[in-house]
Amino acid sequence: MHIIDTGLCGVKRIQPKQFGDARGWFAETYNADRFLAAGLPAEFAQDNQSFSSRGVLRGLHYQLEQPQGKLVRVLSGHIWDVAVDLRRDSPDFRKWAGFHLKPPSPDQPLEMLWIPEGFAHGFLVLSETAEVLYKATRGYYPAGERCIVWNDPTLAIDWPLDQLAGLTPEVSERDARGAAFLAAELP
Repeated sequence: MHIIDTGLCGVKRIQPKQFGDARGWFAETYNADRFLAAGLPAEFAQDNQSFSSRGVLRGLHYQLEQPQGKLVRVLSGHIWDVAVDLRRDSPDFRKWAGFHLKPPSPDQPLEMLWIPEGFAHGFLVLSETAEVLYKATRGYYPAGERCIVWNDPTLAIDWPLDQLAGLTPEVSERDARGAAFLAAELP
């Protein structure tokens, strides 16, 4: 497995090795011993999967008291995945990074994104539909659930809205009521 630093402290691109032949390919996407040896978490508490249509924007989500690290992978479609560093003691506090994530193809390697605890996470669906699978280091904790509004001017995330063919991002009621970054309760 190749682990690639992204420039945002702690966020990694992970490219598992694929073994292929005329029948297709096989890849080991998680192995506790290999993850531990690479400095990644060896245990996950919960798997989540979502299916969304073009223009759906989920996030920017995070949890207080029981933060979640996330290992994100796209099973079908194309998303713009965003991580925002909320760790006050981090040199990257308040910085964000965005990543195009797609399933593997002849010119696209199998790739996952590791987002450590202490980050807000969200994504925008750029294809007709997308299925996203992510492993979380802790379970869902409703009392600690928080959201920063996706278009917060302080963060100024450069969402690729031009790729939506004129659609306006579709967010849940909860996400639409997300806090402004400067007013958000942070970890």
